[in-house]
Amino acid sequence: MLFAQHVAATNFTECMLNLQAGSSIAGLLDNAGHSVTAPANATAITYELCKSACGANPEPFQWSIFSSQFSAWLLPWLALISQLPFGSRYKSDNLMSMLLTVGSPALGAYSLIFTVLNGQWVARRLSGIKYPNVRKAWRVLASLQQSALRIDDSEGHLSSLIVLSENDEWWEELAHGLDYTQTWSLSAVSQIIWVLVAYLFTVIDSLADPTNSVNSSGQGVGAVFLWLLPIVIGYLQLSPKCDFERVRDAVDRANTSKAYRASPYNSQAPARVLSGRRGLFIEVRDVGEAHRDEQACAPVFNYARFLHWTADVEVVAGAFEVAASNAANHVPISASALWVEDPSLKGHISDLNRRGTDEEVRRYTRRTKHPKRPRGLIATGVIRRFLIASFLALFLQWGTIGGGIVVVMYTPTTGLGCRSGAYILYAVTGTVIWLLMVLSSFLSYHAATSSSPSGPLRTLSSPRIAGMLSTGLRRIGKILAMLNTTWIVVVCIFQFASFFDRCYCNSSVIGLGKGAYDVINFTSSDVHAMKSAWIGSVSLSLGTATLFVLFVALYVDPPGPVSSK
Repeated sequence: MLFAQHVAATNFTECMLNLQAGSSIAGLLDNAGHSVTAPANATAITYELCKSACGANPEPFQWSIFSSQFSAWLLPWLALISQLPFGSRYKSDNLMSMLLTVGSPALGAYSLIFTVLNGQWVARRLSGIKYPNVRKAWRVLASLQQSALRIDDSEGHLSSLIVLSENDEWWEELAHGLDYTQTWSLSAVSQIIWVLVAYLFTVIDSLADPTNSVNSSGQGVGAVFLWLLPIVIGYLQLSPKCDFERVRDAVDRANTSKAYRASPYNSQAPARVLSGRRGLFIEVRDVGEAHRDEQACAPVFNYARFLHWTADVEVVAGAFEVAASNAANHVPISASALWVEDPSLKGHISDLNRRGTDEEVRRYTRRTKHPKRPRGLIATGVIRRFLIASFLALFLQWGTIGGGIVVVMYTPTTGLGCRSGAYILYAVTGTVIWLLMVLSSFLSYHAATSSSPSGPLRTLSSPRIAGMLSTGLRRIGKILAMLNTTWIVVVCIFQFASFFDRCYCNSSVIGLGKGAYDVINFTSSDVHAMKSAWIGSVSLSLGTATLFVLFVALYVDPPGPVSSK
């Protein structure tokens, strides 16, 4: 269809010359929208005159303009999408992670920032706890943010992992299995450099000759996709453990070869855990639609895991904290034993103090009185991290896309038009998608904790309703993400193909209404104002992206927990 536009296409330059050669001044304007005294002085025309004299069709499609604009402004960004981290079990989840990120840049940035902040929080949470394997627990818990982490202490499995000396090798095995990085490959660095250099060169070229194919220029497109660069750089810095097969194998290998559980009767003979329940594991069963995104390892799905992950980490940290407190008070696990001091261990806890039955082990890690801090998610600071992640996510999305909106809004005729309206719709829809997915994660957590015997039990219908709402919101969000991704790509292609180079779009009818007019010939003052606006938009977009990257660099890879002396 685009290639057939030349049949009834519009030529605005020729149309303007014909109007200037006429004798009528009706509908002829200057670039400020004021009437002129002579046809030869006209540089703009009213929207109504544009339709009647020039036609309502767009300018003809030109392959040379389309190919150069597409390859310079859009193609590098589409190629950069391949550098986003994937790794989910199912290909459909990997595809959806790409659609969610492009469809809602805010959601991609939100998941990234929340992951970075959680990594720092778990290090702080475990600091000051002097007990074996605390640093290994930090590495393990921080690495499992991209997995459906689950813990189980119903038969003393988790408590046994924490206090039994036989499980020191379990922590070592799991921490070693998760100690891998996927970061800064040559292809990723080359891709980032290519995108950045291409963007800067095309910006400089556009500023050198801003009137060249101005209505088909990709200046705004470059800013609209600039959010992708800091997200890719951020994930390369973070190196999330999102390879499902590798993470699952590491957890399963540790659980099947190194895990021990305290015996119900003999405190001196813990039993190997060969099957059945595990103290820490990855949920791979089908747990229902409301919780399915938790099992998708692509980091963008971290939005669905944060609350569950935080709650589980708090349980593990609390167990370490209570065990460390008991050890500091020289309380052995077994009620029938005395505390053993071994000077050769240089302050470390003797293995003889880390033996007991399953009931004694559970009691040893259970907080019973005088809690140092209130229990619950609010005490973990998750609300603060949520607010910071939300602010930075919206800041990145609207700061970069806002730069693209400024470019097209301040290109004469200035005002809200087809291009700026399309960009605004993309950003608004991306924000709505982020909001829907975040709400679904809160409802999903409510459904899980309310239906759990240990959760705040309410009415029988409450968890079911919350689960249904969570599923519904998530499905709507994913549908919108697919539509929004398609929308922004089609908008960019239409822009390069001169589809928007028509009377309606060039006259900014959406913003100016009945006073709409089409600027056809640019004056020197127009070019100067346009350059200033474009420089401002580039500064806004690049400044926003730079601040985002600096924040991630500041908080990523925090130091490990500091043990109290």
